[in-house]
Amino acid sequence: MMKFIHTADWHIGKKIHGFQLLKEQEEVYRQLVEVAVKEKVDAIVIAGDLYDRAVPPAEAVLLLNKMLMELNIVQKIPLLVVSGNHDSSTRLATGGPWYEFLNFHLVTKIEDSLKPIVLGNTQFFLLPYFEPIDARLYFGDSSLTTHELAAKRVVEEMKKSFDPNYHQVLVAHLFVAGSLRTDSETEVTVGGLDQVSASVFKDFDYVALGHLHNPNASRHERIQYSGTLLKFSVSEANQAKGFKLIELTDEGNLKNTFYPVESTKSLRVLTGFFDDLTARDYYETQKKDDYLFIQLKDTQIIPDAMNRLREIYPNVLGMERLDKTGLLSKMGQLNKEKIQQSSPRALFEKYYQEVTGDSLSKQQTDLLTTIFAQLKIEEEDQTQ
Repeated sequence: MMKFIHTADWHIGKKIHGFQLLKEQEEVYRQLVEVAVKEKVDAIVIAGDLYDRAVPPAEAVLLLNKMLMELNIVQKIPLLVVSGNHDSSTRLATGGPWYEFLNFHLVTKIEDSLKPIVLGNTQFFLLPYFEPIDARLYFGDSSLTTHELAAKRVVEEMKKSFDPNYHQVLVAHLFVAGSLRTDSETEVTVGGLDQVSASVFKDFDYVALGHLHNPNASRHERIQYSGTLLKFSVSEANQAKGFKLIELTDEGNLKNTFYPVESTKSLRVLTGFFDDLTARDYYETQKKDDYLFIQLKDTQIIPDAMNRLREIYPNVLGMERLDKTGLLSKMGQLNKEKIQQSSPRALFEKYYQEVTGDSLSKQQTDLLTTIFAQLKIEEEDQTQ
């Protein structure tokens, strides 16, 4: 039996709208440690993006070092770690050669990913984030022009070390085709060129992925993302966050258990009218210190709305307006011909209706008539 925790995308040092998350990141990490100790796991897999940027702030480095030392030195749990696209592979690799003496296996280069780390009944292959050019240079093969082709070549090399007496697990940081993105993930390429087909990994018993933040991003049973430990964007507000406990039996049976985690301050969306959201009988029922994104239903101008909201909800991340259908306000898609055939007044009326869900009132219509008449007079004066 092989039992390990699959986690990824810690993004230590990340800020959302200027708010530092180190405290919350340590809170959810503590919950992971509790499960690791209780379940007596054989290893912990971290599938990339340990840091949020290539040159993390000092406090982020101190926190990550503290976390990894506790897991590996105090708890004596083997670590299987790869670098992600947010990490600096060169900086992260510092100390790698002597980490191995403590059963801390950190891989940041393709050439170090091709030979397995053997734990129990399993061969682990650790594949860091890489670009096609990295594969072209390493293999000396100019045909490796996409992530798909490069990943195929890497896996072909890995399979040369497959031992039929063991199971094979791949740890990687990449985008498997058909998976679901969220707003907080950095898209490093466009047009789908970063996608790798799931079929490339069909010979592995389990593929522990990082890069996408939704734990349900992949529909493939044996190719899974762990998701993040925290919510990093509004698009993740309703996602469960946590990590996965993977159990692989000697017979090859797989059990995948998701463990949710929760920080003291969560990221949530509040929707409603300004007066309702700022009413005492409402906000006293809320966790006012959460990281909040406000969606207002009001159509009228509200002076100094953001500052007034922050007097009650100090960690407001942002604010936007909704139309009456509850959808984000945006002008309907008009083709170029329709726009050219429409008068400025008609376009304005269309826009107003899209945003508010109402037609212009008589008072607004009269005001609009006056404005366009004045604009016409000014235009005629300029042409004379």
